[in-house]
Amino acid sequence: MPDSGQVQAAVDQLAATLGHAVLIEDGRHRPLWWSVQGEVDTVRAHTILQRTVGPEAVALVARMRLATATGPVRTPAVPEADMQARWCVPMRDGTDLLGYLWVLDGDGTVAPDQLPGLVACADLAASVLARQRASDQGHERRRSALLARLAKGADADAATELVALENLDADATVVVYGPARAGGWGLGAGLSVHLQPVPGDPPTSGPPLPLADLRRAVERADSTVRALRAGALLRTPSWDALGAWHLVVAAPADLSPGDIHPGVRALAALPRADLLTTARVVLELGGDVARATAELHIHRTTLYYRLDRIEAVAGVDLKAGPDRGDLLMALRLAAYREA
Repeated sequence: MPDSGQVQAAVDQLAATLGHAVLIEDGRHRPLWWSVQGEVDTVRAHTILQRTVGPEAVALVARMRLATATGPVRTPAVPEADMQARWCVPMRDGTDLLGYLWVLDGDGTVAPDQLPGLVACADLAASVLARQRASDQGHERRRSALLARLAKGADADAATELVALENLDADATVVVYGPARAGGWGLGAGLSVHLQPVPGDPPTSGPPLPLADLRRAVERADSTVRALRAGALLRTPSWDALGAWHLVVAAPADLSPGDIHPGVRALAALPRADLLTTARVVLELGGDVARATAELHIHRTTLYYRLDRIEAVAGVDLKAGPDRGDLLMALRLAAYREA
């Protein structure tokens, strides 16, 4: 069964036979194997040294439709980018594109009877990449299954298996982000789990928790995201910044907003939601009329009219009433339950 070392040997042999530099890259144009023989142009040097391909090469692949080519294709030189003419052989596993084999041929000396050698080298590399992809996909499926088990509840066996699979420290900790961030493992529902917090980005689930407590981290992230959807004004979008919203999040299911303050039922029963919305905005802003009018995009006179109506309907004094805090918490809980 061919391996990476055999592909490298084949690349070196092909380069020696042709007298030209050879490069194999994956479908995202990341270099995998390359020869040390033969001169290289600016584009090739950039690809190898920077581990990425320049825009000229990407444009060439698109222009020549190389991703759909079924055999070797000779591409023209691009003098303004110091890009020599070259041969390209797309590599596939069935119909799936795996990458490209490139041979520089600025002087046009690669003969037609040498092209089968390019194809043979590309086929060898494709077989290794296909096997690696199958292995990677199996690894990802196993990891996803273990994460799903941990997200459902404490599972010591799943945590132990994941530690072994990913070669983690036995005391590994995790954080969860919502929406999902790059660099983590997807959890579904728009969440991602990370072994370390993203620098400068507070985790949605708050401080790191042991891997075995992934479910608790997921619940914290879910609750935080839900609170934000409900309009929570937090200093950072994180569990440990919820403040009084922790009381909303932890409220038992049989506690209704109306149990906290009956005025929320009266406001919710109105045919229009403008009074309910206004009450919430004004209370969240501590009664700041200027900020409330700006937030609601209404005139101050309209706001005062609404405040009078809210006091009459909800039976609360919004200026100095002792139950203003109760109404605010009731409105928050109502919004959280609907989020």
